[in-house]
Amino acid sequence: MVSASSVEIRKVNKHYGTFHALKDIDLVIPPGKVTCLIGPSGSGKSTLLRCVNFLEEYDSGEVLIDGTMIGYEAPGKKMPGRKLREMRRSIGMVFQQFNLWPHMTARENVAEGLIRVRGLSKSEAHRRAADALAKVGLADKMANHPSRLSGGQQQRVAIARAIAMEPRLMLFDEPTSALDPELVGEVLNVMKTLASEGMTMVVVTHEMGFAAHVADQVVFMEKGELVGVDSPDRILHHPEDARIQSFLRTYHERNSF
Repeated sequence: MVSASSVEIRKVNKHYGTFHALKDIDLVIPPGKVTCLIGPSGSGKSTLLRCVNFLEEYDSGEVLIDGTMIGYEAPGKKMPGRKLREMRRSIGMVFQQFNLWPHMTARENVAEGLIRVRGLSKSEAHRRAADALAKVGLADKMANHPSRLSGGQQQRVAIARAIAMEPRLMLFDEPTSALDPELVGEVLNVMKTLASEGMTMVVVTHEMGFAAHVADQVVFMEKGELVGVDSPDRILHHPEDARIQSFLRTYHERNSF
């Protein structure tokens, strides 16, 4: 396992025109730990996640990965593209949508980045792709195209594609939200395995059970603000803030049968 990264977010702000999407966010993400971001839709969770690898440019503040600011060399001075690409090589990201190439097999989808970004030979890339697919339980699906895979299997291919690059940090943006309910568990199980191996993970999720059992810390956000950061037990079972209490009450009402 590649060593795990740490992330420090300092007074980060993000605007979309007059809309203040992130408001003075301060957060430490320890190496080798799982941090789950929860909260209402539109609270800034995905925006914050995307700022961590500079897919979204933050307007002020700092995001530091292993002590190095990503995106900027100094306030207002953007990092050269080559250096940004180098930093991103150690960051894996899995989105809501699978973003697989439909004309490629599962193994080819995983190997493509290894060939194009890492510069590996085709044979070595395919060997590592096979290893990554086996790790997510898809050793028997390597020759399948996406159209012959379920949604859960496609998302596991996307995870295999990310981990094949040997990242030091994994970002997950609601990775189960596009899946049918019966397929959610297989993806969460893969993520649990990664967590148990000491991968630094930041997960935007609505799966409270996953957050309760896997997260080392849970972050609750609302209206672009960081409302609470604490253990899963304190945030999910003994929240003191009324906004967290209200969110969880609504969540449980919607998910009770």
